[in-house]
Amino acid sequence: MLIWSALLLISFTTCEAKMIVDRPVRPTPDEYHRQREALVQQEAEHALGADIVLSANETIVNDHLMALKRAELAEGFENPYQFAPARHIFEVLDKIEASPLFQLIRKMPKGGVLHAHDTALASTEVIVNATYQEHLWQRGEFSRENGPDFRFSTTVPAGDGWELVGDIRKRVGDSQYDEAVRQHFTLYDKDPINAYKSINEVWSRFAAMFFSLEPIVTFKPVWEMYFRQALEEFYDDNVMYLEFRGVLPSLYDLHNTTYTPEEVVQIYINITEQFKATHPRFAGTKFIYAPLRLADNETVEQYLGIAERLHLRYGHYVVGFDLVGQEDLGRPLLDFADMLLSLPPSINLVFHAGETNWHGMRTDENMIDAVLLGTKRIGHGYALLKHPLLLEEVKRRQICVEVNPVSNQVLKLVADYRNHPASAFFATDFPLVISSDDPSFWRAKPLSHDFYIAFLGIASAHQDLRLLKKLALNSLHYSLMNGIEKQSALVQFEMAWNSFINLTVEQMMEKQTITDN
Repeated sequence: MLIWSALLLISFTTCEAKMIVDRPVRPTPDEYHRQREALVQQEAEHALGADIVLSANETIVNDHLMALKRAELAEGFENPYQFAPARHIFEVLDKIEASPLFQLIRKMPKGGVLHAHDTALASTEVIVNATYQEHLWQRGEFSRENGPDFRFSTTVPAGDGWELVGDIRKRVGDSQYDEAVRQHFTLYDKDPINAYKSINEVWSRFAAMFFSLEPIVTFKPVWEMYFRQALEEFYDDNVMYLEFRGVLPSLYDLHNTTYTPEEVVQIYINITEQFKATHPRFAGTKFIYAPLRLADNETVEQYLGIAERLHLRYGHYVVGFDLVGQEDLGRPLLDFADMLLSLPPSINLVFHAGETNWHGMRTDENMIDAVLLGTKRIGHGYALLKHPLLLEEVKRRQICVEVNPVSNQVLKLVADYRNHPASAFFATDFPLVISSDDPSFWRAKPLSHDFYIAFLGIASAHQDLRLLKKLALNSLHYSLMNGIEKQSALVQFEMAWNSFINLTVEQMMEKQTITDN
């Protein structure tokens, strides 16, 4: 007993002595302030965008940008309820769109969108307009849970209860019908906090919208009109490139002709080339084949067969493969790993992964499989911060994370954008881009709302124009364009960026002259 007591005493004395030796000596006030300044400076030098050097005119625009940002931050710091990124976006859409900061970001060239889905690109007004076309039939009423069935046909579709939409419009009035369409094909709700109680509930509504919309947009004339209008809206939002995902549904027309995946891809290519011919500042589009992950092995084998066919014929345009749908309820990538490894290495993989709040479940572990399978990018990667070793590996491999801020909030992953895990990514030179996922379903602009939220609510208060420019450049750098296409797009971007900067400076000087007089 005495021996144990002696040992404990020696151990305690040794530890105490070590603590005394290791105890830091307090710095002098001068040393403290020098150390603090050095640490703050070091943090700033590691932040995303810190490597960008601003020109004289960019510095002028940056001063203006940061004045607008600081004004909103100051208002929010004084009254957090007034800070738009602390609220659900549905509650503050009008406030955001009236923001001078948002309006400036809206005018800014933002590069490309690398994460978006084909039937949620164009605004709901495009769908409203589509319902004015002839030969559209409806069966059932608009409801929150289950929407009506639709079908374009010159004759009454098979089954009971069909009525021409034109006749319904005459009965209820165009205004009322239009509003019903707007409400049905967005997740927007005036009381979003209580409208959707959980991620499963909002995803159920989300999926139902896609299924209800499909018979309208897969009518070939509407499909073409919808995609063309989507490009117009992205272009108007100063997006110069679009890399989008889709399931390649079977299109149909009034002659009962159906169209193959190859024919659908050719439609995308034709419309893109037509659009580029009349919009020379637009760099183009690419497609990622992304069928649903909630499928059996036989169906996934069929998907992979389609992916290989498309790669052989349209390898320049169909640039990747993904599996989509709610991760929590879908099958994990691990289930398909052996099949996916059989794909030719020349087919790029760009997986959705980690779009979840769970930790250590099969959903967030999709990120492990995505990385090991060789994904070029990770869609969402929301749970990545919980996996520090994987986080370092993603950075080492330069796997770009596609962050979709508005989507993450609407789909119940985060309530207050200040708590978004991507905040940590912004603090370092991390490979990431900002995208918009399904902008039409939350009444957002193609990219401006996501840029605004990221800049004001997720990034540091100190991050400035350099961050926004870096995000735009990243969207081109991490795209799946080939080298020549990337170089051309970067040249186009620099021209558009410099034009924006110079025009903004001119407008500021004109405004100052008017004020002085």
